[in-house]
Amino acid sequence: MQFIDTHAHVYSEELLPDLNQLMQNAISSGVNKIFMPAIDSHSLEAMLSVERAFPENCFAMMGLHPCYVKENVQAELAIVADQLSKRKFPAIGEIGLDFYWDKNFVSQQQLAFNTQMQWALDYNLPIVIHTRNAIGETIEAVKPFAKKGLRGIFHCFSGSKESAEQIIGMGFHLGLGGVLTYKNAGVAEAIKDIPMEWLVLETDAPYLSPVPYRGKKNEPAFIIEVAKKLAEIKNIPLHEVAAMTTKNAEKVFLTPDAVML
Repeated sequence: MQFIDTHAHVYSEELLPDLNQLMQNAISSGVNKIFMPAIDSHSLEAMLSVERAFPENCFAMMGLHPCYVKENVQAELAIVADQLSKRKFPAIGEIGLDFYWDKNFVSQQQLAFNTQMQWALDYNLPIVIHTRNAIGETIEAVKPFAKKGLRGIFHCFSGSKESAEQIIGMGFHLGLGGVLTYKNAGVAEAIKDIPMEWLVLETDAPYLSPVPYRGKKNEPAFIIEVAKKLAEIKNIPLHEVAAMTTKNAEKVFLTPDAVML
């Protein structure tokens, strides 16, 4: 079985010291492709270094994470724009809205999100969306761009059945990670009736480790636990989950102008 981890920060400070072992674990578990979301300029070189070290397995996205949108938003966006002009990326991400940690830069977050969604249309690239305590606002922001053909993934989906239906109605996929395995999270119920064609797998490593690894640093190899839970929810064999979510991830990332993987 082959899996694609559509969202993992394998370049993070928590995981870099054990990167070689982590990649061995991933590949031996059938996780041959890992898509790495960008955060901001400070972590850019670490991410690109991992991509250079594992060019067949790790693929860097480009974008400015909403939690890192501050007073210097224009300078950070200029760096994103410069990178997009220099080379091809498989997606713009992770981008979006986060009203959980800090609401001092809401207008800047909205500016950054809209700007990067327009760039995604300009470059014919998908986007990978981060949203926390802002699902309604995020969906409303995406709608006009989706009508113009923008597509992508709502990463770490943890919303309601209604929001799931709104998201796939716009042509976006739902990224399912460790939260799916948490008893009281409600995600299993929300996605129970969502067609498999709209679901992709992720870990968000080193965060949100699935059961039975809660409390440990997450890693791409643990995606198998998310896949097992999804197979249970959908009452289908694990190998079907692997095949279908891999096909879905390839559909998202292999756009005509994206990097050829």
